Amino acid sequence: MSTTRTATVERITTETRITAQVNIDGTGTYRVATGIGFLDHMLEQLARHSLIDLELDAEGDLHIDAHHTTEDCGYVVGEAIRRCLGERRGIARYGTARVPMDEALTEVSLDISGRPYLVWQVPLAQARLGDMDTELFREWFQAFSQSAAITLHVTTHHGSNTHHIVESCFKALARALRQAMTIDQRAADAIPSTKGSLGGSEGPVVA
Repeated sequence: MSTTRTATVERITTETRITAQVNIDGTGTYRVATGIGFLDHMLEQLARHSLIDLELDAEGDLHIDAHHTTEDCGYVVGEAIRRCLGERRGIARYGTARVPMDEALTEVSLDISGRPYLVWQVPLAQARLGDMDTELFREWFQAFSQSAAITLHVTTHHGSNTHHIVESCFKALARALRQAMTIDQRAADAIPSTKGSLGGSEGPVVA
């Protein structure tokens, strides 16, 4: 089987125009430009710590707020990863990571199941980070889990600094994804499900 899993996804609406190129068998290189500085930083962390190569360009209605751009970036990155995974043949499927960042500790557990579901237990004390509303991070994770078709649990066990908490969420997601997307050489040609299917790579980006 091919050792390189890549995809390009474009999403164009009246609110955003986003293009992403993803290689989940990469080295963690990235070029991200969303117009939202903190979101760029988080997507760079996602790429670096998952070893996903990510190029993403986004233009959105930031004159309104950052909501549409943030959410749609989640859709596009998730859709690209879903396409890269194809029928999920040979993958480890499950991943868990606990990532500390100073006083913050976040755990992410995920299942590349074909069933999108998000559990988000992340208390954020600050309403804003830079120019970004912190409630939008849940929107990004929700959009990502939906379009990637991943069951995703994100729990911050403790933390007080909002920047540290959010960054630990993205880094933990990255490490859990890296684990779950890895090809298990003992079952490299098998789909890891008794059903024989975990969903395919076809279909549009969800709205």
